[in-house]
Amino acid sequence: MKALAFDVFGTVLDLGAGLTPPLARFLQEKGTRKSATQLWAQWRHRQRLEQYQDTLLMLGHSGYLEAARRALVYTLRMNRVEASPAEVHQLMESWKDLLPYADVTEGLNRLKGRYRIVALSNGDAWFLDHLVHNRIRFDFDTVISVDSVGVFKPHPAVYRRAAAVMALEPHEVMMVSSNSFDVMGARACAMRGAFVNREDLPFEDTRYQPDITVRDFSELADALT
Repeated sequence: MKALAFDVFGTVLDLGAGLTPPLARFLQEKGTRKSATQLWAQWRHRQRLEQYQDTLLMLGHSGYLEAARRALVYTLRMNRVEASPAEVHQLMESWKDLLPYADVTEGLNRLKGRYRIVALSNGDAWFLDHLVHNRIRFDFDTVISVDSVGVFKPHPAVYRRAAAVMALEPHEVMMVSSNSFDVMGARACAMRGAFVNREDLPFEDTRYQPDITVRDFSELADALT
C-alpha cells in the first residue's frame, strides 16, 4: 500500500461542531424551540440524498455547496422554519469556518512519509483549497476534488480517477473515511478501506467491508505504522 486517500467532510473536518452552533443561533433568533442538533442531522441526511440525486439523474454536477444549500432549504421547510435567501446564505457561510477534529493533525503527521497523503473529497475544488490552506493547515501530497470527474462519491469514476491521478493501481490506495458508503465505494473499486467510525455507527450490509475499523486518527496511525 502506497497512498492513503482521506475523505474531508466528517472525517477530517468536524461538521457538527462547526455547523450546529450557528444553526442554534439562527433558530433562537427565529423564536423556535427546534433542536439544532436534530436539524443538523436532518440537514446532513438530506444533503446526501441531494448528492445521490445529482449523480443518478445526470443533470450536471451542481457541486458540494449547492447540494448542501438545497438540503438546508429542504430541511428548514420540512420543519416549518422560514428563512430568507440572505439567511440561508449566512448559514452556508459557516461551512468556510470548519475546523479539523483534535486528533487529525497528529495522526496525519505520524503517517506522513510512510504513505502519500491525499485528500479525496466531494468538495468543490476552490472550497477544498480554502479549507486545506486556511482551516486544516496540513500539507497533503495531492488534493483531489470530484469536480474533475463531475459526479459525487461513491460513484466508481471518482475512485478510479483518483488512482489514475496518483499513477497507482487501486489496490495500492487505502480510502480513509468516516462515511461507510465511501469506504464501500472504494472497496468495490479494488481499493483498500479504513472506516473511521467516529460516531459508533454500523457499517453497510455488504460484501465490501473495510480492511480496518478505528475510532479516530490516533488509532489509524497505530494500525498503519
